[in-house]
Amino acid sequence: MLSEAILRNQVIQKAWEDPGFKQRLLTDPKAALQEALGIELPDNITLRTVEEASNEFYLVIPPSPASGVMKTDLTTLSTW
Repeated sequence: MLSEAILRNQVIQKAWEDPGFKQRLLTDPKAALQEALGIELPDNITLRTVEEASNEFYLVIPPSPASGVMKTDLTTLSTW
């Protein structure tokens, strides 16, 4: 099983090297991951891909622990 950081880095590296994959990742990220890496995400998971410009930075705020949804609840995905 790949760690989340390693997998994320592999996806980013592939997007930098393969313009077709990058475009597919931006338009249909679930399909891009499945086609290129064999990673299937469940239908109840939404995946969004954005491309940062050199003068942008995105800060992702995860669900609050008080919400009852913890990232560890997703470990059954075995990939992401």
